[in-house]
Amino acid sequence: MSTQTVMLIDANKLFREGLSRLLLDVSFQVTAEFASVDEAIGEPAVQADLVLVDPGEDATALTRIGPLRQQRPDTPLVILTGSLDARRLTQALEAGISGYLMKDMSADALAQSLRLVMMGEKVFPTHLAELLLSGQVQPQPATEITALRKGLSQRETQILRCLIDGDSNKIIASSLGITEATVKVHLKSLLRKINAVNRTQAAIWAMNNGLGQAEVTQAANSDGPATIGVATA
Repeated sequence: MSTQTVMLIDANKLFREGLSRLLLDVSFQVTAEFASVDEAIGEPAVQADLVLVDPGEDATALTRIGPLRQQRPDTPLVILTGSLDARRLTQALEAGISGYLMKDMSADALAQSLRLVMMGEKVFPTHLAELLLSGQVQPQPATEITALRKGLSQRETQILRCLIDGDSNKIIASSLGITEATVKVHLKSLLRKINAVNRTQAAIWAMNNGLGQAEVTQAANSDGPATIGVATA
């Protein structure tokens, strides 16, 4: 397995040193360290395969993530922080991050999550679904929703709404008046279009992009914890 280089941004030097040693054991090598996002922005020539950052607890800290992301548009950026706050999570999502991870996760889960990010996955905490369903994390603007939905048929959109409700293929087929085989065909197509690998990811995608907001007040899913490409601690 090839080693991926990491730019690590965290105010705590001891934490940086410890994480650097841990990551080296799982094929990630920290090649650049910074105490703040501003320091990293000030060194645009520094290259890395992945940016791992704790923006800190400052209320304005996450506003610097956008410029850092713009400076490195082709480099996955993952937030690794000690708290899951709806407002901060929304800011991070708007900045186009590839993942939002918690510092209390296990080393194995962190390693697996980072590997998924390097494969192009979006990785977020299991708490994300709860935040989405409670309305604490707001869906994206209508213009972005329209762009993201491009290519989805009316039937696929209906199935996405059913997934938000946690409906099984049998229930979806009954409610839409189609066969279970047809549901499977539509499900396979919509998963491909929105780059989701399972119905859980599809349901979270739908919630995060405004589908079913008027129709649904609470939802569940049949695939276990709602995660996007991550093995939890």
